[in-house]
Amino acid sequence: METQKKALPLLKAHDLHVYYGAIHAIKGITLEVYENEIVTLIGANGAGKSTTLNTIAGLLKPRQGTVALNGEIISGLGASKVVPKGLSLCPEGRRIFQQMTVRENLEMGSYTRPATEIAGSLEDVFKRFPRLKEREKQIAGTLSGGEQQMLAMARALMSKPKLMMLDEPSMGLAPILVEQIFSIIKELHQAGTTILLVEQNAQMALQVADRAYVMETGNITLQGPAEELLHNEAVQRAYLGS
Repeated sequence: METQKKALPLLKAHDLHVYYGAIHAIKGITLEVYENEIVTLIGANGAGKSTTLNTIAGLLKPRQGTVALNGEIISGLGASKVVPKGLSLCPEGRRIFQQMTVRENLEMGSYTRPATEIAGSLEDVFKRFPRLKEREKQIAGTLSGGEQQMLAMARALMSKPKLMMLDEPSMGLAPILVEQIFSIIKELHQAGTTILLVEQNAQMALQVADRAYVMETGNITLQGPAEELLHNEAVQRAYLGS
């Protein structure tokens, strides 16, 4: 990690302040993600985790502060310009296109890519998610919850992101499916995908991550190696039920 820290972070959010009207939702946070890391952001409901991801993704505009990807400032560009630069978001609640087929959903994920590359990307995604290949022509809204989460992740991968952000990928899933989704996250990481993960299942998130940030009411209150935070007494009491 020491040599890595001398390099430029792949993502740097610096001194972000985000408001919803008069509500100061994000209060000057700074976080970094280096290439080939899994970094997780944990915290209670309403801490500002999803707002942070949505701001990085260009869906919200910070009132103050910057977001840089590969050293290039992307804050304020808007989501449609951020995706082609190499950042994708798999949103909370999956947000798949319910009335479209599995294949059509995946094709929507590749709208920023040259048409000549889409077939190859589909092939890659179907190798990684064989169940989606089996259901290629099925209407997405008829998939199970776990399959819909796989589809949302696969759709985010179709843009060939340098950084993939996952917002609550295990939400609402049965424990066996949670295990499956985290196995996929590990596989994606091993295949070279850099991941910023927001997850309420702090135990699972800290087990797969390299580093972690803890958010409380719009502030980052703790940060460090995930292994350390997994054994931190305050984190255990607040988020791990210990």
